[in-house]
Amino acid sequence: MQSQDVAPRPAPASSGPVVDVEQAEAALVEHYPRLVRLAYLVLPPSLGRNRRVLTAHALTQRALPRGRTSGDASVIPAQQTGGGRDGDPGYAFVRLQVVRTALEAGLPLRRKAWPKRSQLPPLLPQVWGLRLFPRSGGADELALDQRLSALSGPARAAYVLRGLEKLSDTNVRKVLTATGVEDPGAALAEAGGVEAQDALLDSPEFDPCSLHARPTDLMRRRQHMKAALAATAAVAVCGALLGLPGDGWGPDGAAAPSYAQNPAAEAALDPGKLTRVAAMAWESSARTDFSVWPARGNLVHDTALLRRALAVWARPGESVQVSATPGTPSGAPAGPPQLLYAGEVDQARVVLLYDGLRIARYAEAKDGTSGAAALDFARVDGAGGAEAEAVVVGRADSNVRYLTAPWVTKAAERDLLKPSSGAMDLTLSADGVTSPLASPATQAGTCTSWNVLQLKDDSGTHLMTDLGELAPAHLTAGRPSAPHEASGAEALRTWSPFACSLAAVRSQGVRSVNAWQYAEQPLPDASGSAAWVCTRADTWRGGGTRVLAQFRTPGGTYGAVAAKAENSPACGSRDPHVLAGVLWKSAAGSWYLLAAGSRDTESIRATGGVSGASQGNLLTVRAKQGAQAGLKGTLSDGRQISGLR
Repeated sequence: MQSQDVAPRPAPASSGPVVDVEQAEAALVEHYPRLVRLAYLVLPPSLGRNRRVLTAHALTQRALPRGRTSGDASVIPAQQTGGGRDGDPGYAFVRLQVVRTALEAGLPLRRKAWPKRSQLPPLLPQVWGLRLFPRSGGADELALDQRLSALSGPARAAYVLRGLEKLSDTNVRKVLTATGVEDPGAALAEAGGVEAQDALLDSPEFDPCSLHARPTDLMRRRQHMKAALAATAAVAVCGALLGLPGDGWGPDGAAAPSYAQNPAAEAALDPGKLTRVAAMAWESSARTDFSVWPARGNLVHDTALLRRALAVWARPGESVQVSATPGTPSGAPAGPPQLLYAGEVDQARVVLLYDGLRIARYAEAKDGTSGAAALDFARVDGAGGAEAEAVVVGRADSNVRYLTAPWVTKAAERDLLKPSSGAMDLTLSADGVTSPLASPATQAGTCTSWNVLQLKDDSGTHLMTDLGELAPAHLTAGRPSAPHEASGAEALRTWSPFACSLAAVRSQGVRSVNAWQYAEQPLPDASGSAAWVCTRADTWRGGGTRVLAQFRTPGGTYGAVAAKAENSPACGSRDPHVLAGVLWKSAAGSWYLLAAGSRDTESIRATGGVSGASQGNLLTVRAKQGAQAGLKGTLSDGRQISGLR
């Protein structure tokens, strides 16, 4: 018999650490795909896959606290494990909110009570004209989904928290109790009746961030559209009649009507007026940017294809999948853009255009059987040198191909996690397109490799990484005031333990990422020395920078995120300083507060749950498990700095 969802009782007051909105937002952004997957799995399958996807995104996006609390912004989290989630109060808070609202969304509507917001269809996000659903899995995934649908809401939440979040039964009880579930023990017992299949919970079947799109009921939509157009026409006529007696400027001033012909707009849509740079112009130019890239590809003279690409850029229809990096406008070009490439890539016809600010990529099916098309934008203003040496031209089967600059002489693929393994050569076509290489932007689950693109030109060797956008990010290493290419042996060793942290800045419009080992700290109890590395991701738009202070113990395969900040000048060229700390447990079982600043830090002081001070840029103080403290540092010029959170 199918179980019914049980209404949660009011949640008890929390006695845990105070979480402010910035801390919760940072956790939500970093772990957004996992939180949406959690919501999707807890929501009842009876909602249908499309509404379930949109509701999962809506609940996750509404999980932030409503207010901002006062307190020290440099609170240090406990030593973190499990990908940086465990021990992070921000993640625990957001996860609790997601589970609570997902359980509420599964409750039946009652006549005598107002519905909760989570029980109603989400206002945002909305996708008009399309139905979205995750990729279909195999028989095992389908069977698991059916078994989960037979569970009550609390039991389904218990199963997912146990299998996806790897929480112990004790912690599952705590989470369910905090969400208001009356009998967590019964929920755990019911969940125990379903065979544990943790690996399936990470499968694409339950990933509401990797979606397929199909149209809604086209006939019904057409009927509704006709009725809407008739109503709009009636309103427009009435409005025109009401506006006749008046004088003066209309809302658009002296602008021509939207349907009037405009020479500049027409020129931007004319394939014959595209800017085409000569094949060898770059050899005599002092510039090394996209403006000197020649037009390449076997379809550069296909006028019909170019006309379609320009028309879709100006007026993308409902069937066009449009994406843009944050801060990138997606409107039509102001004038004729520059043609970079037009050719066949795998199973698509691709056109790359450049208007001085953006790269635009238009793609359509090569066989022409589908009317759908894709239009992607990336901001690249000010790109030069390595930043203008590659653009994504195609993606297929978790692989990516790049169009490289005409001055690139060699391309290779390198695993950033294996600095001593060497690079594997990639072939370059006559048009400068690379053979496919595995993209780290699409990998899910445990990070076991991070493949990057290695390019060589007359100026040296550069590393670029795919972060899911048209323009790959440039990797550098060294002190922020003078970073250098990350292709050297020492830089590769610096990057290796921290490569997987690049996943935290996917699809954020990242221009470059620098890794800087700013301190090495002897560990207590003769445990060796730990490395402190700061990674800073700068964006094309200027804002949205991400700073991570990471800590690696001897023999550790990966570094652990000890502190992070957004839109902070720390660890950058304007403020090449950083201070961070972490709680660490020695092999002897003792807990310590470890902190490190950059070399020009003269002293460090810890306050709050741990008290202590030291001269120099390193601090080691005995502490208790779970203690929280604030850090203050004094630089050699007397300036005070605070520790990253």
